Amino acid sequence: MIWKSVVGKLWLTILLLVSFVLFVLTILLLEFFENYHVSEAEKELTKDAKKIALILEQHADSEQAMSIAWELVDEATRVVVFSDKKDFSHSPNGTLSHLPASFFLDDPQLSLVFEDQPIVTKKTYLSDINKDDEMYGEIMIVGVPLHLDENKDGAVFIYQSLLAIKETTKQTTQLILLAAGFAIFLTTIFAFFLSTRITAPLRKMREAAFEIARGKFDTKLPMLTHDEIGELAMAFNQMGRQLKFNINALNQEKEHLANILSSMADGVITLNRDGTILVSNPPAERFLQAWFYQEGSDNGEDLPTEVRDMFQRAVSIEKEQAIELTYQGRTWVIVMSPLYSQTHIRGAVAVIRDMTEERRLDKLRKDFIANVSHELRTPISMLQGYSEAIVDDIAGTDEEKKELASVIYDESLRMGRLVNDLLDLARMEAGHILLNYEEANVAVFVEKIIRKFQVLSKEKNISLSYEMTGQGKIAFDVDRMEQVLTNLVDNAIRHTEKGGKITILVNLSDLGLKMDVKDSGHGIPEEDLPFVFERFYKADKARTRGRAGTGLGLAIVKNIVEAHNGQISVHSKWNEGTTFSLFIPRTMR
Repeated sequence: MIWKSVVGKLWLTILLLVSFVLFVLTILLLEFFENYHVSEAEKELTKDAKKIALILEQHADSEQAMSIAWELVDEATRVVVFSDKKDFSHSPNGTLSHLPASFFLDDPQLSLVFEDQPIVTKKTYLSDINKDDEMYGEIMIVGVPLHLDENKDGAVFIYQSLLAIKETTKQTTQLILLAAGFAIFLTTIFAFFLSTRITAPLRKMREAAFEIARGKFDTKLPMLTHDEIGELAMAFNQMGRQLKFNINALNQEKEHLANILSSMADGVITLNRDGTILVSNPPAERFLQAWFYQEGSDNGEDLPTEVRDMFQRAVSIEKEQAIELTYQGRTWVIVMSPLYSQTHIRGAVAVIRDMTEERRLDKLRKDFIANVSHELRTPISMLQGYSEAIVDDIAGTDEEKKELASVIYDESLRMGRLVNDLLDLARMEAGHILLNYEEANVAVFVEKIIRKFQVLSKEKNISLSYEMTGQGKIAFDVDRMEQVLTNLVDNAIRHTEKGGKITILVNLSDLGLKMDVKDSGHGIPEEDLPFVFERFYKADKARTRGRAGTGLGLAIVKNIVEAHNGQISVHSKWNEGTTFSLFIPRTMR
């Protein structure tokens, strides 16, 4: 991990820099020392060789001259004096061996001295055959001409081993390595000391950055220094404050927009460029739920096909699109507009308005007069016709008169029921209904309704049963709720074919009573679903007489349930059955 940190990188950089400088310095110093010592050795040997040659040439006594010459050299230096090529003598030395005369005579460079070459200098390398002696390795040889006689060409050769220079180089290298180790040690201390001054604030900044990433925008860094790092800490603190301010402003703006969206009566769906849903409000969710309940989503899509096609058109031609859809008997008008990000389209926004109420009012306005006229015209016409038959003595016998009077009586009862239902409905809608709350056993109440329709269900070969979840009592108006359940079960029996099934699902919880009347009948057409709780709605489009009723039963049911502070709804699919769901809370007016 140290190589991934600033400390490790700083330490390695300084260490490499110091090592490189020391390496270059070592090479230069070693080269300098070697050249200097070799040059000095060459100068000394040349000087000694000239002195020996001069002494030998100026003294007549050769033995005395030789003795003086041998005194000029030290123990590490050897001298070979050639009077001519065949006569030579070595400096006396009991511990050092001498090079053979042939070495000087056969060497092409050294032999030039015998041909009056002024001075010959050669640095050569001897093999380690004399390794037991000090004279091995590199040696420096200097030769000067010697003229003891006019007819003889002699030479003085003086040579010395360069092992001393090597020893000096070795000691120098050891000193430099020692200095390098000391420098590396100091570099390490300096790097880690410097890291505490540089990386410690950086580590705190890293920790503070992680804290801010986790949402703690109040994190602050201490101002330890007044250099660039201190300025960075100050800028970091200022950034944290500004970031907190911006995040709070964005949250407030987001909350404000969310409140606006959730409180809108119209549905809003924001789509991404690829058609995925980004934002939707509760009315839009209700629209999607109605679509999913009716059509389903077998292909995994989260939008109706018509809406997705409209989205593609809005994005491709960059114009507003509108469409009207109907699901579960409710009508929605959808207007979709493209969303721009500067000059590019980044998606679209769809505004969904529930037009069911408007369509319902339009239909009620068109159908109310016709429905009322139709419901009243039939019994009035029959009353008028049969009464005229009696007045005109068309019925000749008493039995025929009784039959006509019976029809007139039935039609008058029918008109009375119609008028009474209208009056009850008017009172309920005006808020004049009075409920008589009492604690009732739900199971007993439902079993009573089952027994009430047992005979009728057996006549039509329909299975009538109930399923109970939870036990106990709840307060409601028993008579009114019996009217509600009677109406729902009666409608279910009338619209269920022979061999069908009707189930009453009862769920009693701490919140209240929920009942579902579910049948397997032919269902309610989708276009009629929004109007089932309206006056004069009939599933029997022919409006035949008999058990078809007046068309006011479900409107009365809705008002009774709402008088209990409850809710009632209907779900249906054609040829799959209908389910009426009502909920009565555990609250009393």
